[in-house]
Amino acid sequence: MATWFWLEDFFSQNIISTMLAFSDPVIVALANEAVLCFQCLDFAQQPNDFSQIPLTAEVMTKDISLQIIYKHRYSAITGIKNFLTTVCSRVFSDILQQVLPSSSSYSFITKLRHPLIIPGFPHPTFGSINVMPDIDVYNNHLSLCSHGLWGWNANCIATENERTMFITFSRGFPVSQEEVKHFFTKNYGENCVEGVYMNYDKGNSTNANGDNYGQQQPLYARLVLDSVATVDRILGGEKIQKFKSNGKHIWARKFNPTKDG
Repeated sequence: MATWFWLEDFFSQNIISTMLAFSDPVIVALANEAVLCFQCLDFAQQPNDFSQIPLTAEVMTKDISLQIIYKHRYSAITGIKNFLTTVCSRVFSDILQQVLPSSSSYSFITKLRHPLIIPGFPHPTFGSINVMPDIDVYNNHLSLCSHGLWGWNANCIATENERTMFITFSRGFPVSQEEVKHFFTKNYGENCVEGVYMNYDKGNSTNANGDNYGQQQPLYARLVLDSVATVDRILGGEKIQKFKSNGKHIWARKFNPTKDG
């Protein structure tokens, strides 16, 4: 359901209302394709040309494929996780109570109306989600009618880590914060960079000619962007992108707080 919500919102196409008239076998087939959609987000490389979702494309009346979804993978991960947390975990809290391990403290937490954090559920790609049990959907801010589920914007709820890239440089070819910001704003939009945070090598810096700069050289940096969509635009469906600015190489990939923090 969270995947369908995201597909509908991100591509501005109706899918759920159309599905209401379908038979159970057709809905099951669509559900299987939805599973392919979120599973492909964890692929090491882009899906091949034969990994398509024809039924979903037909229902959405849009030329959509796993390759297209993969190119927007970080927008998809952020978006689907948002729907899991803010909508699905609340609307389907009764179902979650049935499928969660009996040893969990769900029933106790339900009575206290406190959130339950579930690591890696329903899929590790989305990390932990917070289940808010015993919520009256129609009398709080989750109300679909008053707030409009389909007006939701992934960029508004993305955390800073989700909007951050990890960039590295070649030793001996120092790149300044100003150079980084200028390069990415020039190529991806004037206001796309929120901040550049550099870390410095403890040793002195020398260039290819052996010249000593007498100062520490930044070897990597965190690049905080305006949106997850910009992260996807920069990577273009690749794990790592290589750029060249003023004759110096810059490698960019998605920031991982566990490895890069």
